[in-house]
Amino acid sequence: MTMEIVNEVRSHGGRQLVVKHASTATGTDMVFSIFLPPQAEGGAKLPVLWYLSGLTCTHANVTEKGEYRAACAEHGLVFVAPDTSPRGDEVADAEGWDIGQGAGFYVDATEAPWAANYRMWSYVTDELPALVGAEFPVDTGRQGITGHSMGGHGALTVALRHPGRFRSVSAFAPIVAPSQVPWGEKALGRYLGADRVAWLRHDAVALIEGGARLPDLLVDVGGSDPFLAEQLRPELLERACADASIPLTLRRQPGYDHSYYFISTFMADHLRWHAERLR
Repeated sequence: MTMEIVNEVRSHGGRQLVVKHASTATGTDMVFSIFLPPQAEGGAKLPVLWYLSGLTCTHANVTEKGEYRAACAEHGLVFVAPDTSPRGDEVADAEGWDIGQGAGFYVDATEAPWAANYRMWSYVTDELPALVGAEFPVDTGRQGITGHSMGGHGALTVALRHPGRFRSVSAFAPIVAPSQVPWGEKALGRYLGADRVAWLRHDAVALIEGGARLPDLLVDVGGSDPFLAEQLRPELLERACADASIPLTLRRQPGYDHSYYFISTFMADHLRWHAERLR
């Protein structure tokens, strides 16, 4: 698979790369960022943490504002951040920011016009891990996953549907039950069609209620997040985890919102959480 390093900078003793490659899953060029900590220079294979971004974001948001590199260098973690959707003039889009380009919702769309390119589930679960595993010094036996908002939804559902792949799972302000909130109802309805049963494979709360399990889970939400009550609904995840005996550390952070000021504040905590489980 051909890939091109389009940008490389030195940071915290490691290498921050931005990579472009032709994607079979989406039928477009895709871009992701990857931080290789200084421990990678000795050739050792390191644990990898996947970060899935939220609505309107590209790989660049967390790369530029996530403040993860110091902790990744400390713990020896490779950090990979893909884009949130296929992009290009020929790729379907929609008016508004919560559907279309920048809003792929980590599903394989089945409905026109989205089905042609919007195959982000296949991209983040199969194609991108295969590429990163082949081209970079990562230990695929030591994987963790996290994400923010729509990406938190993606991280939870990917982990729940791939038992044993991820040793560690966390999320920042995740959409935990997209089939029950406006953002999710809009996106899943457009991408997957009117059959709500099909939506449940991409709903973390529904997956847990259906028997899917995680060893444990860390979730942070901002107490002043404007989307908390209507779109995120962490109490639904709290109840589902309690009923399923999944150890959940749910932290409601007073005064914090939905932004990267919030994410960057607690990023080091999450990286420490993952590092402890990926050693």
